[in-house]
Amino acid sequence: MTGRRSGRPLVPAYLSTGGVALPTRDSLERLSVLTGTDGPIPAGLPAAQHALLEMLDGGSLTVVETAALLELPFSAVRVLAAELTDQGLVTARPPVPVADLPEPDLLKRVADGLRALKH
Repeated sequence: MTGRRSGRPLVPAYLSTGGVALPTRDSLERLSVLTGTDGPIPAGLPAAQHALLEMLDGGSLTVVETAALLELPFSAVRVLAAELTDQGLVTARPPVPVADLPEPDLLKRVADGLRALKH
């Protein structure tokens, strides 16, 4: 196997998921928000799941952000996150629908108001 530019060895994605190809839940999308639960990380987890839990410690990330930081394919992180969600170690929230986002005009008026307060 050849190494990556960073010098780290290239590991096939199927090894990080233990050979599992499909997630146990279809609800995880690229912009689904993952949050780790507050409990301790259990011993005996596979390395990739352990790394994902450590990354979520004290915060939240989208599935695609987690994949980028772990340097794993999105599909592999979907499998890992689904397994951790099934175990109750991670909560997954669907992305905010576009229709529920505030209007750009409202955001501009709020920003203008904040700038006016600053001066």
